[in-house]
Amino acid sequence: VELVDSGGGLVQPGGSLRLSCVFAGSSFSYYTLGWFRQAPEKEREFVAAIGWSGTIPYYADSVKGRFTISRDNAKNTVFLQMNSLTPEDTAVYSCAADLYPTINSSRTYDYWGQGTQVTVSS
Repeated sequence: VELVDSGGGLVQPGGSLRLSCVFAGSSFSYYTLGWFRQAPEKEREFVAAIGWSGTIPYYADSVKGRFTISRDNAKNTVFLQMNSLTPEDTAVYSCAADLYPTINSSRTYDYWGQGTQVTVSS
């Protein structure tokens, strides 16, 4: 399994970005997909995850109502739509995949994308 994430960039506060993560491998539809982020000098933190059938989308409290995770099983891709961005959202965002992870625990995901930088600044 290989994950390639993209879509990061520089955006002003209040703006939006859409991250994508392409899954190369078999049985994509069976995997739980997650997004995590890591800001400078901070630990990696959970952002959002979505189950194999698109069920149980789950969000960190800090992004609930602003971010939306979705998946397209036909395209082996997971997305993270980020709206109303604030400077506190600045971080490297990485997608992750596993068959049976603990949803919000990065240690339980076996496969990771390389990360994409999101910077929110005026």
